[in-house]
Amino acid sequence: MPAHTRGGVGARIAYYRSVMRPKMTQQQLAEAACVALGTIRKIERGERGVGDSTLEAIADALGVDPMRLRADRGPAHTPVHDALPALSAAIATYDLPEDGPARPLHELRAAVAEASRWRLGAQYTRIARKLPDLLVELARAYHQAPSDQRTELARLLVRAYRSADAVAYKFGARDLSARLIELMRWALPETNDPLLAASVAYVRTETFFAARAHVSGLRALEQALDAAPAPCAAPEIAARGALHMRAAVIAGRARDAASATTHLHEARALADRVPEDVYYGTAFGPDSVRIHEVSVAVSLGDEHVGRALDVAREWKPPTDLPAERRSGFYIELARAQLWSGRPDHAFESLKVARRIAPQHTREHPWVREDAATLRRLKRADSETLTNFAEWCAAT
Repeated sequence: MPAHTRGGVGARIAYYRSVMRPKMTQQQLAEAACVALGTIRKIERGERGVGDSTLEAIADALGVDPMRLRADRGPAHTPVHDALPALSAAIATYDLPEDGPARPLHELRAAVAEASRWRLGAQYTRIARKLPDLLVELARAYHQAPSDQRTELARLLVRAYRSADAVAYKFGARDLSARLIELMRWALPETNDPLLAASVAYVRTETFFAARAHVSGLRALEQALDAAPAPCAAPEIAARGALHMRAAVIAGRARDAASATTHLHEARALADRVPEDVYYGTAFGPDSVRIHEVSVAVSLGDEHVGRALDVAREWKPPTDLPAERRSGFYIELARAQLWSGRPDHAFESLKVARRIAPQHTREHPWVREDAATLRRLKRADSETLTNFAEWCAAT
C-alpha cells in the first residue's frame, strides 16, 4: 500500500486529535487505532510516511473520513475509486463463480447486514474494500446451495448488490451501477418477495436519473406502485411510501409539479401510519418525507424553492436518521439557499453535510458545482471556502 507523504498528513492528524471533545492524547489515539505510540509521534512530526491501512485505522479512531487526512486528496485517487475494478470483476462471473469455500448462511446474513449499515452510514470505503469478496462468496453459495436455501441467498445477493451499487453510483461509475441494478433484477424472481421487488424498483430509478430520463423513470415507479402489496402492515406501508417519495422527486426533475405534489401527499399520508425506521434498506417515515419535500422543491426550482427554506426554518433532521439521508438534506438545502441569494447560509449547509457524511458529500456533483459557484461569488477569497472547494475538487 502506498505511503503518504510526510508533514501534511501528520499535521492533519495532530489537528483532528486536538479538536476532539475531550481532546485526545497521542497515547489514546495510538490505543484506539492499534498503532504504536512511537509511530503516532513520528507521523505527527512528519518523520515518517503512513500506509493506507494505518491511515484508515487512525481515521476511524478520530471519527473522520480518511480522505480528510490525506495529502493527495484528488477524487481520482481515493481507495473507493481504486476498488471499483475489483467490484466489476467480482460481478463478471456472477453465474459461473470459481470453486471455493462459503461461510454458513447465518454468517453471510450478518455480513450483508453489516454492508447495509455501512451504506446507510455513507461508509463507502468499507463497502468498496469488503464487497468484492463478499459478492463472489454469495454467488458461490447461491449456486452451490440446496433448493431450500436458494431463496434466502437470492435475497442476500439483492441486498449486497444494492450496497455495492451505492458505491458505484455515488462515485460516478454509472455503467457499473446499471450492471449491479440488472443483477438485482436477475436475482429478484428467486426471492419470491414483493417488498424486495419494490425496493429494487426504488433503486432502479438511479438509471433514469443518470440518463435524465425523468418521465420514463416516473412511469416505471408508477408501474411499481401498481404492483406493490396493499399497505396493511408497516413494511408494506413503508415500501409503498418509499416509492411515492422517489416518484415525487423524479416528477420534480421532470418539472411535473402536479404529479410531484400528488406523490408527496401520498407519501406523507403513509408516513403518518408508521414510525421512522429503515424498511427493506430504505429509511421511511415522517422525517424522511420532510427531507424529500426539500428535494422536490429544489427539483421543481423557481417559485418552489422557497418551500425548501420554509421546511428548514421549522425543522432539522434528527441525528438518528441515516447519515446519508441527513447529509443529502443539507446538500439540497444548500442549493436552495444559493439560488435564493444566501451564499453564506449555503456554505454553512455544505459544511454540515460534510461533517455528517464526508464521503457522500465529497462525491456529490451538486456539492462540487455549488462550491465552485460560491468561490466565484465571493469578492474576497476565503481560505475556508478555498479549502472546501479543493477538498471536493470543485472547478
